[in-house]
Amino acid sequence: MSLTAEPASCTIPANGGTSSLKIANSGTDKLIFKIKSSNNKDYRIQPVFGFVEPSEFKEVTVIRLSGPPKEDKIVIHFSIAPVDVFDASAAFATVTPAGTFTIPMSAT
Repeated sequence: MSLTAEPASCTIPANGGTSSLKIANSGTDKLIFKIKSSNNKDYRIQPVFGFVEPSEFKEVTVIRLSGPPKEDKIVIHFSIAPVDVFDASAAFATVTPAGTFTIPMSAT
């Protein structure tokens, strides 16, 4: 089970903007994920919950609202997805995260 993100870090203008990440599943199991931000005041993440099929990726949009320059991070928790589940938000509450990784974010 392996989930990765490209790029490994994110830089967005402090006066606002967007950036995209690709979360890739290089394993053989369908994975479920949840994304958390250290700064929910200035950032919006879409989607927060989701599934990634084996050998596929999910595009994630990071939106930065205008605010003072600051170093932040997003943390992605993931696990093997429960079988026959289609609502990632509800399903994530039933799993124990098997992995986590952090993506540093800079607002300059």
